Amino acid sequence: MTAAQDVSAEPATSHTAVYNEKNASILIGMRDGVTGDFVLKPREQAVVSVFDSNFLVGDGIWEGIRAVNGRVQFAREHIDRLFQSAKAMFMDLGLTKGELLSLIHQTLDANDMASEPHVHIRLVVSRGLKRTPYQNPHVNIGLPLIVIIPEIKAVDAAAKARGLRLGTTWVRRGPPDVKDEAWNHISKATDVQACISANVMGVDEALMLDLRGFVKTCNSVNFFIVRGCEVWAPTKDNQMQGITRQKTIDVCRASGIMVRELDFTLTEVYGADEAFCTGTFPSQLHVTHVDGRVIGDGKRGKVTELIQRLYQEEVKRDTERSREEIMAGVEAPRDLRSLKELEHLLK
Repeated sequence: MTAAQDVSAEPATSHTAVYNEKNASILIGMRDGVTGDFVLKPREQAVVSVFDSNFLVGDGIWEGIRAVNGRVQFAREHIDRLFQSAKAMFMDLGLTKGELLSLIHQTLDANDMASEPHVHIRLVVSRGLKRTPYQNPHVNIGLPLIVIIPEIKAVDAAAKARGLRLGTTWVRRGPPDVKDEAWNHISKATDVQACISANVMGVDEALMLDLRGFVKTCNSVNFFIVRGCEVWAPTKDNQMQGITRQKTIDVCRASGIMVRELDFTLTEVYGADEAFCTGTFPSQLHVTHVDGRVIGDGKRGKVTELIQRLYQEEVKRDTERSREEIMAGVEAPRDLRSLKELEHLLK
């Protein structure tokens, strides 16, 4: 095993995974934007041109997605977010949402992942090939390059049981007129700087504030606190539009747990009874320390534990559907049935 494969040599973070030797031989799905061909390539052969937009100017978008036994988890939400990012970036993907889901299915099947419960997919879209190194999309050739990387990645149980230690970084979350955090963009320089800050501080993740000093998010996961039995979530302003974040809020509210989306300060974090982070890979991870302060009793709290169970039930409900049901959901038009009652009232 190489040093790169020895995850025990790495610090525990929100993305610490169990090493799986099968990942060395995965096939990666690639849709060429010039030819339109979709091919499956061994890991070591899945390469891109030095004239690719992602390589030259970081011009692309991405999604981190889970698949359970060949079923893409929260497929509609992830694909909708990708297409929203593409539209914001003025990027024509050249295929429908259903066609993209089909490419993901092809990639999973080529890797015999129909019975794998812990697959993590990195879906990367580059604006595509350029004739010459220049930022303007006018020099691009063809459609975007689509890359689908599936790996078997189970969350490391020991890291999850230990929880996360956070430290507040100097790197701030900026407003949408600088770099809209609603873009799931390849340019992660802000988050990488915050991650480096966490490494320097010797903690697992960096806690980031907005320009006004309110708590916002971590460098790779969203952040919540619990005060009493209330769950507090920072407002969506200036932070990642996390799907697991929203699903966590949804399952809480459906079960009668009070969730408040509001601005709050580090003082209120330090005094919280519990804190946890959310993300597609780790689901929910409890926080034990923030800036050296112990949160609650330093252990996973009762509210966090309940939310973890509620969320896993929602994942199970979603991924026990057939592929046909999931595809129908991805391709379904807007549900306007609620307008029928309003139209009736207006008559």
